[in-house]
Amino acid sequence: MTINKKGFWGISGGLLALTGMALSSLGSMQIAIANPLKNQPAPRLVAQKMNPLTIVFPSRSDSTDLQNKANNVAGFLSQELGIPVKAQVGDETAAVEALRANRADVAFLSSRPALKAEQLANSRLYLAEVRKNYSGRYTYNSIFVVPNNSQLKRKNSPKATLEQLRGKTIAFTSPTSGSGFLFPVSELVKQGFVPNRDRLDSFFGKVSYGGNYSKALDAVVRGQADVAVVSEYALFPPYLAAENRDKVRILHKISGVPAHGIAIDDDVPVIIREKLINALLKLNKSENNQLLSSLYNSTELVRVDHNRHLQPVREALKNAGIE
Repeated sequence: MTINKKGFWGISGGLLALTGMALSSLGSMQIAIANPLKNQPAPRLVAQKMNPLTIVFPSRSDSTDLQNKANNVAGFLSQELGIPVKAQVGDETAAVEALRANRADVAFLSSRPALKAEQLANSRLYLAEVRKNYSGRYTYNSIFVVPNNSQLKRKNSPKATLEQLRGKTIAFTSPTSGSGFLFPVSELVKQGFVPNRDRLDSFFGKVSYGGNYSKALDAVVRGQADVAVVSEYALFPPYLAAENRDKVRILHKISGVPAHGIAIDDDVPVIIREKLINALLKLNKSENNQLLSSLYNSTELVRVDHNRHLQPVREALKNAGIE
């Protein structure tokens, strides 16, 4: 029998019976293990504390009262798993660092941080979020958005459509955004307009960064940019005010952007990981679904293959010249 660095039990050789489970006053789990071997002295109980399973829930602009909602999900998972589950809230950079430093076991992550978590912590995505406003169920579109009265029109090919942006003012979401930067830049590289992300000014008249979807779109609404790039779901509140929806339209879209998902650290034993995945999938049931949808407006979780789900991101990073 071994205990790994996360505090989870590992079992080698023979069969062990777990008995006498109880939560300690410190929130960790006391596990008493009885020796079941025949012809041995009376069973000797060994008590050992198990660390809580820690899940990081990144804050997002469309989430409110997230800590309480995350606590509710953690409470549900704790009941399902029979072990303590702790919810933490922080940004995605902090979530990846927590996985790397073994301060967290699980994190809800978007695609680029998920790749970073794989690189730094050997964590992998096992589930992806589904939303009603995702075009591909668990993939969505990156979109180029222009004013509704813009002279820019859709042409008969992506190259012809995007050629119209030469010399124009563009508002990207942020240099770290997938749909608001990475995938649009990758498309511009594929169409031969720029060699990489460092040469955007050789094609556009001016490049700016809104910092988030709302501000990038606001630049178009206010006439400060000819085009903005955002996620397709950013055309709805809370990102874009309902009264501004008819002031913008989609010029071009890029499909297949991977949805956010749930990454699990490799230190989590397989048996606990599978129990956790199955518990998370129970959030899809109607009686539990409000717990899930309250977090990030997701309607469902689905199993995904880590490499296949994130391959479009790897390709986009390569095209954009980002290591």
